[in-house]
Amino acid sequence: MTFEQWLQSRLTAHGYPCGLIDGDIGKKTIAALKAFQRGRGLQVSGSADELTVEALRRSASNGPGHPERPASPDAGKPSAAGPWPHQKDVERSYGRVGTSQGRLDLPFPMKLAWDARQTVTRITLHTKVIDSAGRAFAEIAAAYTEKERRDLGLDLFGGSLNVRRMRGGSSYSMHSWGIAIDFDPIRNQLRWKSPQARLSHDDAVPFWQAWEREGWVSLGRERNFDWMHVQAARL
Repeated sequence: MTFEQWLQSRLTAHGYPCGLIDGDIGKKTIAALKAFQRGRGLQVSGSADELTVEALRRSASNGPGHPERPASPDAGKPSAAGPWPHQKDVERSYGRVGTSQGRLDLPFPMKLAWDARQTVTRITLHTKVIDSAGRAFAEIAAAYTEKERRDLGLDLFGGSLNVRRMRGGSSYSMHSWGIAIDFDPIRNQLRWKSPQARLSHDDAVPFWQAWEREGWVSLGRERNFDWMHVQAARL
């Protein structure tokens, strides 16, 4: 991640969305930077001076509008489809359900969503997606402080590999191949839409963009439901 991308991700995490986190410091990023400086009582220069960078490094928990503002329509739109198969072709690409599984060491500890006393440091995923998921988790670790991850629920693990049928259907869930991950299912329930779902808010944009850069798909971002879920399969 370049400094420019870090700057955009931190502004967005503080509740000042820049759109795509692409390192292009255009009008939208400068406007977000000025708004952040104004909100923090800093000199409104539109440049990332030392005091501004230091303020951006701090927790975003007290930022104006954070975290209750719903995501704006253009606050980081999904990227082009990645290398992953469509849902209908996952068995051809990944093999039989529950096979070819490996372990991913997480860059930050998580807790089981249904039992916060249990710490999670490794998760099970299909071997074909482990490296990609590792890159996304590393970017998330760089974009958010520990407190911000906790506020967003990014430290609440809702499951990865789980051989089962889709809810209300006969087809296998994407979890059956270990190609899907759920986060904070209590605050992002299956049928909840934006802005009720916690991960539909502006401060979650860097989180989703980390996955989208790897070609993973958010059902929340694509269909506005199941905001807990991200998968390495196209719809």
